[in-house]
Amino acid sequence: MEFSGFGEHAIDFFDGIEADNSKVYWDANKAVYQEDVRVPMLVLLNDLEPEFGPGKVFRPFRDVRFSKDKTPYKTHCGGVVEEGRGGGAFYVQIGVEGVMAGGGSFAMASDQLARFRSSVDDDRRGGQLQKIIAKLVKNGWDIRGDRLKTKPRGFDPEHPRIDLLRHRTLYAAKVWPPDDTLHEPGCGDRVLGAWRELKPLNEWCVDHVGVSEKPWR
Repeated sequence: MEFSGFGEHAIDFFDGIEADNSKVYWDANKAVYQEDVRVPMLVLLNDLEPEFGPGKVFRPFRDVRFSKDKTPYKTHCGGVVEEGRGGGAFYVQIGVEGVMAGGGSFAMASDQLARFRSSVDDDRRGGQLQKIIAKLVKNGWDIRGDRLKTKPRGFDPEHPRIDLLRHRTLYAAKVWPPDDTLHEPGCGDRVLGAWRELKPLNEWCVDHVGVSEKPWR
């Protein structure tokens, strides 16, 4: 089976779950989620596997153990290809805002953050990341991530890459609002092209952030 787009009612499903995040709504619309969202996402990841490696689809249920927000269901469906958490990931998501492609280090444990900052501090490695980021921004990517409001401890506030050093996570994202292409094979072409643009960023993350040696909770 080849990816032919997300189902006709995919966005309607997420509009509904945002309005009524309840088991009643979920049970009544689970078949729509499976047919129009989850199955197409699995097919898309399968189509991308020869070039990027095997992916997985995230569970639709939120982890509410450490959150004040106890709503049970996610308002999007995400798929990811990564060797290890934080060490560079290719990501795709569908939700009310449309389809998002992303890549980079979406989470960093303390050892990963230390390696990231050491690499950004280095003129060669940090300069390489600057160039990668600049090219992505030029091509319409949004650079996101959790950032400190001030400089990290031990770094000069006048450091030439202080904006990057403030990041505690770093990833690039591009969003396509809902349109006809979302339901067509061209949606897969968008994600394929986007992930190819993200390869230099993820290669940098693999080389200079890497997989954490510490267990994730």
